[in-house]
Amino acid sequence: MTAKTFAAGLCAAAVAVSGSSAFAQAPAAAPAAQPVTHGPPLTGVCIFSFENAIAMSKVGQYVDGRMKQIVSQTNAELTGEKTTIDTDAKALDARRATLDQGTLEQQAAQLQVRANALQRKAQLRDREIQATEQKAVSRISQEMEPYIRAAYQQKTCSILLQRNSVIIGNPAMDITQAVVTGIDGKMTQFAFDRERLDQPGATAPGGAPAIVQTPGGATPRPAAPTKK
Repeated sequence: MTAKTFAAGLCAAAVAVSGSSAFAQAPAAAPAAQPVTHGPPLTGVCIFSFENAIAMSKVGQYVDGRMKQIVSQTNAELTGEKTTIDTDAKALDARRATLDQGTLEQQAAQLQVRANALQRKAQLRDREIQATEQKAVSRISQEMEPYIRAAYQQKTCSILLQRNSVIIGNPAMDITQAVVTGIDGKMTQFAFDRERLDQPGATAPGGAPAIVQTPGGATPRPAAPTKK
């Protein structure tokens, strides 16, 4: 590989991480729904949306903002390292006419080692972002649990359905707002930083039982990432 080819390849390499999440990227707005006339609420049947509860709650909004901060900081770290390698690759390309083939190949190989290390770091950071978000969502889920139970009992529910498994339902059966009101009265934020998976004892997502455990047994489906 010549230094010129290497520089071109490195400049094309992507190192930015993205937040995979329920927070990272809002889904496209749906067209306005036609008004629906509902039948009477079914006695004992209730509906709850974990995703809406997170989006509406103060603590969920805080976690969203904090995740965007963490992703931005991580991308700044990776972009800075990539810029340094790109600059060194271009400098080597500019000097290639003055170097013998052996020296040129040796220095190009050293740059390749650095580029490969950066790609591995980007992959690690991406896994850390995912683990961080999973842990934060798990914390919110655990904090919501008693308010879900309280709203369920107050509404005298006999069964609680996840909103995303119901196509249309009478809003009078939905306990989501009651849960949000409860959690908002308890907490609005909690401190957390990016998980470090390169430390002893750290476990990447998928290497252990799932971190996220949502009320009702269903896991919220995250939207496609960006980067926040």
